[in-house]
Amino acid sequence: MSTHEQTVQRQFNPRAEAYRHSAVHAAGPDLEYARTLVSSTAARPAHGLDLGCGAGHLSFALAPHVEHLVALDPSPNMLAAVARGAHERGLRGIEVQTGSAQSLPYPDGTFSLACTRYSAHHWGRLEDALREMARVLTPGGHALIIDVIAPDSALVDTHLQAIELLRDVSHVRNRSVREWRELLGAAGLLEGQSRQWPLRIEFASWVARMSTPQRHVAAIRSLQASAPREVREALAIEPDGSFMLQTGLFWLTKPPHPATGPR
Repeated sequence: MSTHEQTVQRQFNPRAEAYRHSAVHAAGPDLEYARTLVSSTAARPAHGLDLGCGAGHLSFALAPHVEHLVALDPSPNMLAAVARGAHERGLRGIEVQTGSAQSLPYPDGTFSLACTRYSAHHWGRLEDALREMARVLTPGGHALIIDVIAPDSALVDTHLQAIELLRDVSHVRNRSVREWRELLGAAGLLEGQSRQWPLRIEFASWVARMSTPQRHVAAIRSLQASAPREVREALAIEPDGSFMLQTGLFWLTKPPHPATGPR
């Protein structure tokens, strides 16, 4: 029986090119806003880390505003796609490295920016990963987190999580804004800004990108068809199965070292 990390590898390693060319991942207002946030920091981040970088779209957006950026992912094929994409774009400051967000191979305070996009809902131990993210940040450094936001309604949330898991067995769960704030606060990160955007999921390309088995596709469509009106309206489910999600962005700071008192 596979571990969760092995399941993630099995799901994503063969699909690097699909994610590299995914329109949902390659663009979006969240990417533009992330670029604006990082480019407007008081000092250009010296070292950045993109956790669970996937095909590298966040790395590509932020690399011009960071002196050096490490794109970290457990999938070798994803990292190869990042290296190819960086070369095609002339981005020389991106380094790829294999690793897990839940156990980062870096000393404390290595990075002035740590970020992740559409990856955290696959992390089996999110609390550990956020603590690791905070640990490797310099005091005063910034964290940027972008992920799908879970609905506040338990009814809608249950349906969405079921649909996500049927489509991709490496899915763990999407978190609500309240859950994110609790987790980030527990990791010692201070929220500066947060934003949300609607994200339309085109059904056919969504399941094709993950090579979802047809029996699971049929189960998703059956679940959508039988969903109560509240769920269908909240997710804006369309006749072909396409639906709406919410993308959330959190911009945070690691507090500086506490003062040692008067001298």
